[in-house]
Amino acid sequence: MKRTISIKLLTTSEQNVALEDLQKEFNAACNQIVPLAAANKCANRVALHHISYYAVRETHPALGSQMVCNAIKGVADAYKTFFANNPKKRREKWSPLTFKNSSVHYDARTYSMKGNVLSLFTLSGRIKVAMRIGDFQASYLAKGKIKEAELIHKRNRWYFNLVLDLPDATPNGGDGVMGVDIGENNLAATSTGALFGGGQLSYERDKYLALRRRLQCNGSKSARQLLAKVSGREARHVKHVNHEVSKAIVAEAVKNGCSTIAMENLTNIRKHIKVGRKMRTRLHRWAFRQLQNFVAYKAESAGIRVVFVDPAYTSQTCSVCGALGNRSRHRFSCPSCGRLAHADLNAGQNIASLGRTAVRSTGAVSRPNVALPLK
Repeated sequence: MKRTISIKLLTTSEQNVALEDLQKEFNAACNQIVPLAAANKCANRVALHHISYYAVRETHPALGSQMVCNAIKGVADAYKTFFANNPKKRREKWSPLTFKNSSVHYDARTYSMKGNVLSLFTLSGRIKVAMRIGDFQASYLAKGKIKEAELIHKRNRWYFNLVLDLPDATPNGGDGVMGVDIGENNLAATSTGALFGGGQLSYERDKYLALRRRLQCNGSKSARQLLAKVSGREARHVKHVNHEVSKAIVAEAVKNGCSTIAMENLTNIRKHIKVGRKMRTRLHRWAFRQLQNFVAYKAESAGIRVVFVDPAYTSQTCSVCGALGNRSRHRFSCPSCGRLAHADLNAGQNIASLGRTAVRSTGAVSRPNVALPLK
């Protein structure tokens, strides 16, 4: 399995200039490749190489052969990501992408590491940069094999995001399936009874939204400066909370001896729900995919499998008798068997049942719920 660690670089003023020059030249090469990729509707790295390589080498001779290849890869990957998020636009006229202050892709031919020193390709030759490696990064470097990397300039600092190839984790010895219901009011509810509230996060996100609205309506120079200052703060806070919740979810699965975590497939859920403007704003700020991705990669590290099931009626079906029940906010009641339960915990148990079906290679031989013969 692959993991990415971020390493802070301790650069001098001369090294900063060299890396900035490289980033500008690399982005200029990418911007030259983009029209060729769009005109030929080509997002394949090899085909795009044949279309654009020699033209870019002529225009940017200082960039070098391998860095031009890396720029071609960067453009191809950018279009693949764009169409993965917007599949319908692949059939239309391709929109031009813009590379501005984007990351610089490095491979085994353009960088090397030795201890705490990183050797990097630049336009003026190789430079040796000191790295700040903490215990977290050192633990991964000790057990993984280094692969490609991205050089990133963020808040006047340089970071080296290094991809590592790690050995696969030993599968968890348990045989249970834990269902996880992802929501907005409650970030997650597991079939084992764990509940992770989201009220505080919703309150803080509403505060950020109100602040942005006030600053945008003001329009003064100081308001724009403050708006730029708080930009990204909300996203970073949400990401931090999702990391904490996903870590707790995986720990809950390990504690209960579960080898599989089942979650709902919520793809295109925002398109299928027709609600008012206020509710649409809340749904578009709901970072459910990020939380699910964090759970997936943390579960993989723990040797736990993740499956996604159909979310239809998981919140309205009784997890005991299977009949359709009534949900009122967080309260679920079943008119058939009289069960009362927390709605999200009931949904988590339904997801766990669907997950067990998804894990089985064959269906059940004897069905427990069958119609009685007429007398």
